[in-house]
Amino acid sequence: MENLKSKLYTHCMDFIQQRIITAETALKQAQEASNDDTKSSAGDKFETTREMMQQDIARNKGLLFDGKQNLQLLISLEHAPHSDVVRNGSLVLTSKGLFYITISAGQVRIDDQVVFAISAVSPIGHLLIGKKAGDSFSFNSNEYILKEVI
Repeated sequence: MENLKSKLYTHCMDFIQQRIITAETALKQAQEASNDDTKSSAGDKFETTREMMQQDIARNKGLLFDGKQNLQLLISLEHAPHSDVVRNGSLVLTSKGLFYITISAGQVRIDDQVVFAISAVSPIGHLLIGKKAGDSFSFNSNEYILKEVI
């Protein structure tokens, strides 16, 4: 399972680095489009387009900020010591599947294992934090029993 956890870490790192690249590219393109836009005789249309570009720039700045925060979280977890209690960086085997508590990267398939990469602040992540093997919790009318914390 430690090998799986290492592969999940690498997958999440690649996932977030690609997100950052995508956000940086989109931000650069939006800023260039905004700079290249010149005022036309259709003033209202110009102002609407300009406002949409500013919203696009703001959204991409937000995505970039989130991506960089997630990257810092991942970096901080790279050499985190093992814990029997679920925390950021834990791989948790439950009666309903595997959960990797790091960043929200969705369903991941590695070595024929399906794992859900979730954030500690996600609804299910919030319920997992602080639990240990043998504990249980209910989520969406399903009972989860923690079998192992890696």
